[in-house]
Amino acid sequence: MKIVSIKDPKKFFEQINKLKGEVELVTSEGDRLNLKSVLCQYIALTQMFKDAMIDDVELLFSDPSEAQFVSDYIVTTKDLT
Repeated sequence: MKIVSIKDPKKFFEQINKLKGEVELVTSEGDRLNLKSVLCQYIALTQMFKDAMIDDVELLFSDPSEAQFVSDYIVTTKDLT
């Protein structure tokens, strides 16, 4: 799922931590950040606020059905059209 920004980072990461499967944030450079890691959460947030909006970032879910649990907290490319 390609994303543009996170609406409520605190609630977003609370939901991520409740999920059973893994969630990775994949950057345009191909870096993969495990969003269950607090350090990676910090890196993801600082990068987003530094750049204001993120380009070509994707969330990958090991269990795709869990994407629905974070959908309220993110802005996707489809939300912009």
